[in-house]
Formats: sequence, C-alpha cells, structure tokens
Amino acid sequence: MLRLFIMLGLLFVVGSARAESKSDSLKKTAPTLALPVPLSEMPAITRNTIGPIMKDATIRAVCPPEEFIAHADMYKWLLDHPDRTAAAWRKLGVDAIQIKPMKDGRFTWKEDGSELVWQSVAQGPNGRVWYAEGHVKPGFLLPTCPVKAVAVLYHDEKARTTGDVLIRHQVEIYLKTDSKAASLATKILGDSAAKMAEQGSEQLLMFFSGIAKYAHDKPEKLREVLSEKSR
Repeated sequence: MLRLFIMLGLLFVVGSARAESKSDSLKKTAPTLALPVPLSEMPAITRNTIGPIMKDATIRAVCPPEEFIAHADMYKWLLDHPDRTAAAWRKLGVDAIQIKPMKDGRFTWKEDGSELVWQSVAQGPNGRVWYAEGHVKPGFLLPTCPVKAVAVLYHDEKARTTGDVLIRHQVEIYLKTDSKAASLATKILGDSAAKMAEQGSEQLLMFFSGIAKYAHDKPEKLREVLSEKSR
C-alpha cells in the first residue's frame, strides 16, 4: 500500500530509537537539502513551529533522489493536491490511503487509531516544506505515539525539446516523537526498522512521481484518473 509522507510517522517511529542508540551526532548534522525558503524569511509562527523539530528531531533521514519524465505543471499540481493524487492511485487499482482536504487548506488522514493533519508551510521555485502533527499507531501490539514531522521536498527541472521535462526530486524527513514508544517499537521490529524508514521515504517520492509519469505517458486517461469523481 502506498503511504504519503504522513505514514512515514509510522516508519520513523520504529526507526528512531535505533538512530538514538548509535549517537547523537545525527541531530547536529547540517540538513542535506536546502530549504526552498530560508528559515529566516518564513513567518515567525512557521519558524517557531518547524525550527525545533528540525533542530531536535528524534530521527532525520534523506532518501536517494529520483528522476523521471513528466510535465512540470502537472507534477506541481499533484504536490498541491495529495487527495486527488491518492484517489488517482486508487482508480489505478492501488490500495492508497484516503486523504481528505480541509477548508483551511490542510489535509487529514485517519485510519486504525491513527490521525494526522498536515499542510504546506513554505514553498519556493525548487521545493516546499510540509508540516504534520497528530498521533499514529504503528501496529496492533504497539501504543499510539504522538508525532510532529517536517518534510523538505527539493525538485529541479531540465527542459527537453519534446516540451516535457526531466524532473529530479528528493525528500528529507525530520520526525519528533516519544522516545519511550519508539524504543518499544524498535525492540519488536529490530534491525528491519531502518530499512522500513528508507522504504517509506522512497514511497513519498513515488506517490507523486508515479501519477505524474502516468499523466505524461497516457494523456488520454488524464481526465478520468484525476477527476474528483471516485470509482
């Protein structure tokens, strides 16, 4: 099942204790991806919200970049409409999560005892920043964990003579959660936690790039797949 970056909360919760046990150096390492808007230029409320999470994240991870051919406008539209992106996956037969837009521009997801709300808090020509908060339940035998997360998405484009572009994107995730709950989850999942976290961040990229590529390759199916009408 595809998971939006909010579902990374589940994966990073189980990987956090593993990262802490190695060393605290990760927390002090400079970000891999530059913010699309400098933190100093963001509104104070945004700085005060995401700054502490990025500075003192329980765990931070960045996945390898992905490249694909698409139309830039469509790709950016999908970034702004994760609810429609998830619906498109379901129309293609993929068991994607249900994402609902809220009237204030945020998005929400609820499932099996978990509930998270997220929004875009900064955007520039080469990326955006998402902020999420809520609680997640990693598994049947695990307790619900409060989480706050920041995802920095970087993307650039290289124009092609065919009118489309080669898009390269990458994401860096910062997650802050309860360390006791993280320790319990890690004891249960063991060494598989780190791999799960890596796979989860890669799924975030595929969540958007997969539909962007489909829209590029099969434009005749575009209206059907991205319409608001559900199957």
